Amino acid sequence: MMAASTVGTVRQIILRKLTDSFKPSHLDVINESFMHNVPKDSETHFKVVIVSDEFKEKPLIQRHRLVNNVLKEEFDAGLHALSIQAKTPEQWEKTGNKVSQSPQCMGGSKK
Repeated sequence: MMAASTVGTVRQIILRKLTDSFKPSHLDVINESFMHNVPKDSETHFKVVIVSDEFKEKPLIQRHRLVNNVLKEEFDAGLHALSIQAKTPEQWEKTGNKVSQSPQCMGGSKK
């Protein structure tokens, strides 16, 4: 698990890597760890909303794989979950620039 002393660090790394790789016109990296059963100030669960021309003519699964590949080191270091909303600028505009809400955590094996 990532140490509390790195609060904000993982988010900053994700922002930098995704910006460098996709040159997005819109990028939100939202730490949703607080919604899960993890220690305070964890950086293990994120939502990424990324809008880029790089996603044109790519199916959703390929977009997700591209994002996951860019963040492989973060997953290896303890990033546990990543919700991805990867859109083209046209798709983003059609949605009214809105981010869908994440579902509530079901508690994993503690249900």
